[in-house]
Amino acid sequence: MGCKLTKLAASEFNQEAIDRPPPPSDPRSPLTAKQQYCMLASWKGIFRQIEKTGIILFVKLFEENQDLLNLFEKFSELKTKEEQVMSTELAEHATKVMHTLDEGIKGLGDVDAFFAYIRHVGATHHQVPGFKPENFWKVEKPFLEAAKTTLGDRYTPNIENIYKLTIKFILENLVKGYEDAKVENDSSQT
Repeated sequence: MGCKLTKLAASEFNQEAIDRPPPPSDPRSPLTAKQQYCMLASWKGIFRQIEKTGIILFVKLFEENQDLLNLFEKFSELKTKEEQVMSTELAEHATKVMHTLDEGIKGLGDVDAFFAYIRHVGATHHQVPGFKPENFWKVEKPFLEAAKTTLGDRYTPNIENIYKLTIKFILENLVKGYEDAKVENDSSQT
């Protein structure tokens, strides 16, 4: 008896939830709620191949910015693409970077937590001798190329736009974290 009523109420509730527009996204985020959903759904394809995508990212990064190899003691001697692809050290670092990006991307729904996490990661780069905040921006193009390679035909113009907005937002906040830490370090030394 009550089953029909429960089913009816549940179906009306579900239809109401479907008809309702998505909740508004945080105005500090460059993505709408729908874009965040698309980003997370698409990111699952990359996450399944996180190490491979990270290696592609770093190989492309070093192809375009050979000077950055000097920042990495563990694999600075890897001058050829083949050496880089086969390097366990590079694969480990690439995977670590991709997991950092994963945390940032999954945190887009809570912008305060996103800022805290990504800016902290940016601040930690003060520990890397010779690192400059503009180095973060050198990751943008290789990241997009790696995503395109991994996703293949799933990398539609809409997804490309969402990835561009996302990586720009992440990189802006890595730089902000780095610069805020620099100001904090400079003021504590005076």
